[in-house]
Amino acid sequence: MSAQSQQKDDPSAGSVEKFGVDVSLQPVIADPEHKFDVASIDLVQRRLKQRHVQMIAIAGTLGTGLFLGSGKALSGAGPLGALIAYALVGTVAYSSLCSIGEMTSHAPISGTFPHFAARWVDPALGFAVGWNYYYTNLMTVPVEITGAQLLITYWDSDRHHVAIYTTVISCLVILINVFGVRWAPDTPYLSGNLTRTSLDGLEKVRGTVPAASPARLNHFLAEFVFAMIKLSMITGLILVGLVIDLGGAPNHQRLGFQYWKNPGVFAGAGLEPNHIGLDRFLGILSVLVQAAFSFQGMELVAVAASETENPRRNIAKAVRRVFYRICIFYILGIFITGLIVPYNDPQLLQSTGNAAESPYVIAMTLAGIKVLPSIINAGILTSAFSASNSFLFCSSRILYGLSLRGQAPFIFTRCTSSGLPIVAIGFTGLFAFLSLMNVSSGSETVFNWLVNLTTVGGFFTWGSINLTYLFFYRGLRAQGINRKQRLYYWNSLQPGLAIWGFTWCSIFILINGFEVFWSFKASGFLTAYINIPIFFGLYLFWKITKRTKVWKPEEMDFVTGIPTLEETESPEIPPTTFWQHVAAILF
Repeated sequence: MSAQSQQKDDPSAGSVEKFGVDVSLQPVIADPEHKFDVASIDLVQRRLKQRHVQMIAIAGTLGTGLFLGSGKALSGAGPLGALIAYALVGTVAYSSLCSIGEMTSHAPISGTFPHFAARWVDPALGFAVGWNYYYTNLMTVPVEITGAQLLITYWDSDRHHVAIYTTVISCLVILINVFGVRWAPDTPYLSGNLTRTSLDGLEKVRGTVPAASPARLNHFLAEFVFAMIKLSMITGLILVGLVIDLGGAPNHQRLGFQYWKNPGVFAGAGLEPNHIGLDRFLGILSVLVQAAFSFQGMELVAVAASETENPRRNIAKAVRRVFYRICIFYILGIFITGLIVPYNDPQLLQSTGNAAESPYVIAMTLAGIKVLPSIINAGILTSAFSASNSFLFCSSRILYGLSLRGQAPFIFTRCTSSGLPIVAIGFTGLFAFLSLMNVSSGSETVFNWLVNLTTVGGFFTWGSINLTYLFFYRGLRAQGINRKQRLYYWNSLQPGLAIWGFTWCSIFILINGFEVFWSFKASGFLTAYINIPIFFGLYLFWKITKRTKVWKPEEMDFVTGIPTLEETESPEIPPTTFWQHVAAILF
């Protein structure tokens, strides 16, 4: 039955209030074959609080890309060039976060943006986006594990121990995802007759939920702790860098902006030595990939919506706060880095993969500080481990969600009695051992290869989010739904932000491997651009086999399976004590 005929046959289709959405036209109800409503098979519960959502996103974003990648960005583009590259990518990340935030505010349901793409653009696009996002997160797991292993070489450089460390880290990540998620949350969640959905977004249970024991730890508490360690460390590094720049280090040398004057603010890519201006511009382009890898993971805020208490209110707060915090850390961090280390420093140009490569450690060494480098390396190690843990959790849930919607083999829907998608976790966890490739291929080569693959996949994710929002925006207007009245979160710059994000993501995808055209290598070209035929191949495969179509604005379903405000939101309890006010400001 078509969406149009379903409108006519459904006697409730003309109601003004349905599923918490106020419409002035008759709401559109899609065919059941699209599986927009999977409430009858949803098993897990809403347990995350707003602070957990923020910290999970921060834990997934603040990884080796910030602590080690900033040095590569500095040497590749210079202090001002790196700052420009990170700022540009930051605006694209912001547009994507605003787009997914608005859509999630309307529909805090399972499946997140792959489901939104299938629901409001084309089911084939949802299939392609889902598998692309799964693949991107899947490959990020061995990337971060490889980074963690590289960090251990700061203390133990014996190449014979690489396989041991890599295997131990991989097993720990898998075990945490298998056993940690089964345990109850660190805080009791509300009892009552509630509707709660899972992170992957495909199972729901209605009924009375018993309160959990606060003494029992779980995956989310671990991520919360790791995120706090990361935030504390990057804050400390920025402060230490500022102290060094102002002459407070043991050598008492005031640096100021001297490295911006000599060797300068821009570094060339080395591709056009006879054309300095062009070479510096290419240097900025070369840093965009590294910057994008650093920012990716912000969308975890929205992915967690289906497992969040009061999702509409809390996701709105998280979207507003997470981006600004990450931008402050990245932009300020890159700025301070450019003040305390010259971009042509010989140590910066060496790819050790451990803390010795970090510009902060290099600056401390130059300033005569001897104690902190090992502490920093330990902190970065927890950062890489935490990021791999987050991405394995996320990718396994995406696979589980695809399976429940019939877009992946059905076996991945198998769960334990406690609702853990054990088959999806087990299958996804096997790919963590791809990090063992560094035993024979060399850690740096494998790491950079996987970074490129995952980064291009991330561009497709961001681009698809912004494209989906443009369809979402057009559909709301066509059906008379006022987003400013109905949504907890909306941005006045839309749809301009989505257009900006989609345009730049398209450009990033095309220029990602531009360096290969100066010295062509088939392997380099394949690594840079293989994701393009993979993505469109996935889209065409599902479109041809399932004969899907692009949704027209008047055909889009904005009601099916979307819970009411009463089902998801409870009254907000204002802070009363001093510490509660402090927590409200921080989280």
